[in-house]
Amino acid sequence: MNKTIGLLAHVDAGKTTFAEQLLYHTNSIRSRGRVDHKDAFLDSHNLERARGITIFADQAVMSYGNADYYLIDTPGHVDFSAEMERALQVMDYAVIIISAAEGIEGHTETVWQLLQTYRIPVMFFINKIDREGADVAAVMEEIRLQLTPDALLISGSLTEKIAPDVLEFAAERDEDLLNAYLEGQAETTMVTETMGSLMKSRLVFPVISGSALQDQGIDEFLANLELLTETAFDTSGSFAARVFKIRHDQQGVRLTFMKVLQGKLNVRDELTYVDSHGEQKCEKITSIRVYNGEKHLSTDEAAAGQLIAVTGISGASASDGLGTLQEQIPFELVPALQSKVMYDPSIPIREVLRCFRILDAEDPSLGVIWDEALQELHIHVMGKIQLEVLAQVVLDRFHLSVTFGKPEILYKETIANETIGYGHFEPLGHYAEVHLQIGPGPEGSGVTFVNRCHPDDLSIGLQNLIGQHVTEKDHRGLLTGSPLTDIIVTLLTGRSHNKHTTGGDFREATIRALRQGLEKADNKLLEPYYAFKLKVGSDHIGRVMSDIQQAQGSFEAPEIHGDTAIFSGEAPVVSFMDYAAELASFTKGKGALTLRLSGYKPCRPFENIIASKNYDKNADPEYTSSSIFCSKGKAFSVAWHEAEDYMIKS
Repeated sequence: MNKTIGLLAHVDAGKTTFAEQLLYHTNSIRSRGRVDHKDAFLDSHNLERARGITIFADQAVMSYGNADYYLIDTPGHVDFSAEMERALQVMDYAVIIISAAEGIEGHTETVWQLLQTYRIPVMFFINKIDREGADVAAVMEEIRLQLTPDALLISGSLTEKIAPDVLEFAAERDEDLLNAYLEGQAETTMVTETMGSLMKSRLVFPVISGSALQDQGIDEFLANLELLTETAFDTSGSFAARVFKIRHDQQGVRLTFMKVLQGKLNVRDELTYVDSHGEQKCEKITSIRVYNGEKHLSTDEAAAGQLIAVTGISGASASDGLGTLQEQIPFELVPALQSKVMYDPSIPIREVLRCFRILDAEDPSLGVIWDEALQELHIHVMGKIQLEVLAQVVLDRFHLSVTFGKPEILYKETIANETIGYGHFEPLGHYAEVHLQIGPGPEGSGVTFVNRCHPDDLSIGLQNLIGQHVTEKDHRGLLTGSPLTDIIVTLLTGRSHNKHTTGGDFREATIRALRQGLEKADNKLLEPYYAFKLKVGSDHIGRVMSDIQQAQGSFEAPEIHGDTAIFSGEAPVVSFMDYAAELASFTKGKGALTLRLSGYKPCRPFENIIASKNYDKNADPEYTSSSIFCSKGKAFSVAWHEAEDYMIKS
């Protein structure tokens, strides 16, 4: 039986030390490393050892009982939360580690919300019970109040004894067990099987306490993990897998990490998939590797339930489905900031772009963008620590010295009314025309394509091609050149030429139609908002309320639990992005802040932002709202406000 277990925590909760103990107790490693000694098995990168934090989601393999476990150690720092989320997509179970001294911290809540979204069963390990100020009972109360009332503290191993409170807790949530309990027939096997089923359904969340550093509670945790977790994979069905990570080995070979969900995969098998450009690819698997830390074993075959890395796949991205699994899972955590990449001008931009394209494949949240008009390279980021690490990564791997501009807000644009855009592209020997209805869409929906074109007007293949051009990448708005979002683009009709039309013609016509429609629309600038959860002592309530209001945020009535107040609300990223440091200062580190990008709302004020961006909609080499017509063997440009009349005439 194969089980994939993810370890998640707020930074410094002891997650990596906990992982070392699990590996040691299962004889997967001979000695236990420590973060402060810079010899932890899963923090194998020099950057991780230098900073004492997990940056990359790495995996180890261990065996216990009747199962093989794939253990994924994820980053605990908020700047690397996108890396953590990518790993979530292949976990069977998750373990949240919480410090018995610090309790629930900001990133713990972010992790919990994501696990709810992905519906992953969870166990808790309350760590550092040997620390001064440790209070397991208080942490249990926090878990039940702030995360889930279905958390159950288990003392010892369930293989030895079922405590009355465990039996009663499970019986309250399962009718069959309740009846057996009332009749005095609740046997140990029935109780543990029911507990496992309840846990898998996220109706019960077992909690074990101990100290990873002092090797307390590890044996009990492993015994309960084995007893309460179960997976079942179909190895006989058609192959299906989920990609969760892209890496490159020391020779520069691209590694595609995936979880096999169904069937088997053999070396030299051919895989068909759709790449990030919407193009179908068929490529042959040239090797299969099973990674354990930095080392790997090569194998000729992999079966459902295994985590593997393959070579030979050149275009699959993290969260892509392979084989019979085709759908891609959208990410919940996306950056709200962007930064300019600065480099020595003597270095060819082609080389800089090549390096950042590799990094972009490994971390899709970077969203690497080359702005042709400004001749600038930009990336999306979570925070300042990420930029520091990225600069070192670029230096170590590519021997390029780069710096980054101050992180700026990543704005977006939308429209407030419905309009129709017309695009015509007819230079000599080419022909394409596209009519698009463009209207506002639901908040957070991105760009949605709808097809209402009749096959008599355009072939199905050309209709699908237009849809790909609408959705294949972010399109720029007119106000600041920021990405368009929350719009519905409907293909109404179009025209082609039997002899002169090529696929590229419809890319030109589609972009011109989109742009021409924006020229006639009421364009709006949007700014990102954080959803926040803020925990402070009751003596800071007045200060926090004032700070939120000054940041133009909103909040619900605070929840009061003893001497602690919890605020929930929303605030613009621009005015709240540095608040964590301010909170730590006036609460002397006792305040906790959880931030999550909740979406985009109309920006106010926006005139200064538009002016500061200095975007010239008429000087963007990738976009134009004018159309191209041909008359008497000569092509000529027609401005957007005259294009529709020319189409009627032609």
